[in-house]
Parts: sequence; C-alpha cells; structure tokens
Amino acid sequence: MSDIIVPAMGESITEGTISKWVVQEGAAVRQGDVLLELETDKVNIEIGAEADGIVTSILKKEGDTVAIGEVIGTIGEGSGAPAAPAAPAQPEAAAPAPAAAPAAPAAAPAPVADTTGVNASPAARKLAREKGIDLSAVPTRDPIGRVYSDDVKSASNAPAPAPAAAPSAAAAAPAAVPGKPAERKRMSRRRQTIAKRLVEAQHNAAMLTTFNEVDMTAILDVRKRRKDKFKEKYDVNLGFMSFFTKAVVGALKAFPLLNAEIDGNDIIEKHYYDIGIAVSAPDGLVVPVVRDADRLGFAEIERNIVDLAKKARSNSLSLSELQGGTFTITNGGVFGSLLSTPILNAPQVGILGMHKIQLRPVAIDAERMENRPMMYIALSYDHRIVDGAEAVSFLVKVKELLEDPESLLLEG
Repeated sequence: MSDIIVPAMGESITEGTISKWVVQEGAAVRQGDVLLELETDKVNIEIGAEADGIVTSILKKEGDTVAIGEVIGTIGEGSGAPAAPAAPAQPEAAAPAPAAAPAAPAAAPAPVADTTGVNASPAARKLAREKGIDLSAVPTRDPIGRVYSDDVKSASNAPAPAPAAAPSAAAAAPAAVPGKPAERKRMSRRRQTIAKRLVEAQHNAAMLTTFNEVDMTAILDVRKRRKDKFKEKYDVNLGFMSFFTKAVVGALKAFPLLNAEIDGNDIIEKHYYDIGIAVSAPDGLVVPVVRDADRLGFAEIERNIVDLAKKARSNSLSLSELQGGTFTITNGGVFGSLLSTPILNAPQVGILGMHKIQLRPVAIDAERMENRPMMYIALSYDHRIVDGAEAVSFLVKVKELLEDPESLLLEG
C-alpha cells in the first residue's frame, strides 16, 4: 500500500486546494497516472500515482485545503480488472464518514477555516480546526499577514471572534435580492491570492503614479520595415514588448532604485534585470519573468514572452518562471485601455503600464499640427524609496528611448 501525498512545490508554497479528483475510489491506476489536480497560489499541478494498484481511499474532497506532506488518499495492491465493478468500495468509504462527524463535533467548522484562503501555518490551521475558530477573523502581527498558532491561541482566549461570525452570516443573507437572478461562486485560490496581494500592495506601500505619453511613430516605422525579415530570420513576430522591455532596462540602469526592493530598514539594489510581463490567464493575472533581459536580443525577448504567455494560458507555468522578478510591465492596451493606474507587484517598487495606441493631433511646432500614433504610459512606484523627481525622470527616459529605437541597441 502507498499513500497519496501532497508533494513539496517550492519554499513559498505551504498548501494548496484540491480543484479536481481525476479518479474515484476503486479505480485502477498505474504508476505515473494523474490522480488529481492541485491549485496553489501560483501554479496548478497534477499529482500522479507513485505505484500501480487500486485507489482504496480518498481522504480529502474537492475544494479542501491541504498542506504539503499531508496524506490525502491511499493506493492498495490489486489488479485493474476487478476495480471498475467494485461498487461496494464507495458505500464502505461513505459509511465511516457519518460516524466520524459525531465523534468530533468541533471539526465541523474545519472546511470553513481551511477554504478561506488565509495565509496560515499548518500548526495554526490544526489548532483553529480543534477550537472551531475562523482563521480569517484571527489578527496577526506578522508583517506579511501569516497566521501562526500563537495568534490562534490569543484569539481563542478573546470573546470577540464569536459574535463576529454572526454579522458575516447575516450580511450574506441580503446579498441576493429575492426574486432576482443571482449565482454565488467560490473564488479560485489564485483569485483569492491576487485579491489579497493587491490589497496588501496598496496598504503596505506609499504608491504613487506618474504619467507621460510616447510618440510611437518611429517604432511603428521600424516594425513596418523590418517585421517580414525579422519573422523570416527568427521565426517570431517583432512586437512592441521587446521595445518596451529594452527601454525599461535602459531606464533601470539609469535609475537603479526602481529596480530595488525594501527589506525592513534596508534597500536591496538589484544589479540584474528580470522583467515580469503581466499575462491574462483563464484563472487570473499571472506575471511570468523574462530572466536577464539586459543580455537578450529583441528576438530572444519576443520568443521568451510568447513561450511564457502560452504556458500561462494553459496553466503550465512552473513556480520558477513566476518568482524573482525585479520590475513589471503590464499592457492594458491590448484590451483597449487608454489610461490606467497599475498596482505594484510587491515586493517590487515599480511597474510600467502600457496603453492603447491612438491617433491624436500633436503640435509639431508653433504653427504645425499632425496626427501621430500616441500611447499614454504610466509608472506606479513606491514613494518610500523612490522620489517623485526620480520616478518622473525614469519615465522620461523610457519615453526618449522608445521615440529613438536605435538608442535601445546602445542603452537597453
């Protein structure tokens, strides 16, 4: 017999949510067969069978939160032929479940506590289940909001959390107006994480945004003249992202604090350029990273972005492809956005927002006006370490490099 265990997936991931069981109890499996899909804060993974045999028990259901190393099922010895008609396996497995419920009535709130998406240690989750405490109502002193067992112990001694549950339940009642069509859906784990991180970014950083505009005439001209030969030579399209990535790298070299992060009372200046590219995926926004962008040519950057975007949309990104970016670029223009304020991708202190290219009348001199392809660009930055003058100068540098594409070969 072998256990089905939640595997380790990286230092920053301590738990996940079972999104789908591919097999049922009594099913015959071979080593390597996919048993279930696990959703984590950053990536979705498939867990495979470690041995041939019959799935004799499934201990956690879809939607349950499970910790790394936790046993969530078992595979027993047996051949595949009799497994399919083994109908009694499910009734037998279902029978002990009601017996377990009265034996431990305090465990009833466990699904609520485990599915809140709260960042908590395994010990804190266990203690919260035992005491019937909702982890989302537990205050913590941890700077990143992680709940520990000491926090749960403190909450269990305070009478305040008990009445807090009643208002939340009462508030849920009027959410849907009687007689009006409505549907309640549970947030995916990734959506919960995105929501939490965006709120934390606004609460934990002194975030400001500065704006400028770029005349895209020169870049459009280069693309028009070079795109066919570029495609023929490198088998990838010459897009806008390689120009913007190169311009950002050139500006980061000139203003290194935009490539830094805050660690307590220290500033960590990074002398490498791993640029995150925000990609809209089915389960929510993800930011895969183009490594060492300063050492890559235009074709290599475009190829990296295409590959990462494909993986993002098929939920096949690895954890290493999502970690460690130093600065982020997001392009709302592909959806038609004319102007927006991007939110920082913590712990980074800068993010550049691209927008839609639109023909607008531009004053060439005191007497002439021309219609030019213009793009608004936005830089959101952490004012704790980046001053306004530096942020504005950074964005002006990006503008200058984009309006003179040949300079990207020298400074990007």
